[in-house]
Amino acid sequence: MNRAEICREVIETARAIEPAGLGVCTAGNVSARSDGGFLITPSGVSYTDLSAADLVELGPDGKSLAGKLKPSSEWRLHAAVYAAREDAAAIVHVHSPWATALACARRDIPAFHYMVARAGGDSVRCAAYATFGSAELAGNAVAALADRRACLLANHGMVALGAALRPAFDLAREVEELAKQYLLCRLAGEPVLLDAAEMRTNLEQFKSYGRQDHGT
Repeated sequence: MNRAEICREVIETARAIEPAGLGVCTAGNVSARSDGGFLITPSGVSYTDLSAADLVELGPDGKSLAGKLKPSSEWRLHAAVYAAREDAAAIVHVHSPWATALACARRDIPAFHYMVARAGGDSVRCAAYATFGSAELAGNAVAALADRRACLLANHGMVALGAALRPAFDLAREVEELAKQYLLCRLAGEPVLLDAAEMRTNLEQFKSYGRQDHGT
């Protein structure tokens, strides 16, 4: 994928955040790997008005490679995840209402539903709290994402990663729905959790989920 295509996908994903109910105004940020490092949305710019020239390209060390605007305040989070996870080619960070509500209670999403396995494990962890934009927050997120593709950020929001922007964005939507379902379930009583063996089975099932056999 060339630079123009990456820019287009970053912009389209950022613009899809509010219509999908995952945030409002400029809350959250989006990035994708590039040849030199990664392209990320700028700080404080309306996604409606976003253009390719507004995106900022940063190297792995956070050094600006292209772009005149300031990168998102969470650029350290994106840089740290890319450094730690070779499988991550795109990151979506949002302040979606249900996931953020759960993150403000500093709760993981446990194995109350088999779809939790979509995030890569038997829970969606909530990373320990740290000030937004800090290196500490970035480190906490990387730890919570170990063997996972999504996590909550305490008193903050949610992060999802993927092999491309579409799966990362779709996972963010799925985690938001799980957070909603979990909080609603708690209103009815304590959720009944699936055991470790069942979640291992679900994780194995998801390895081939959605793949169609086109063999003859």
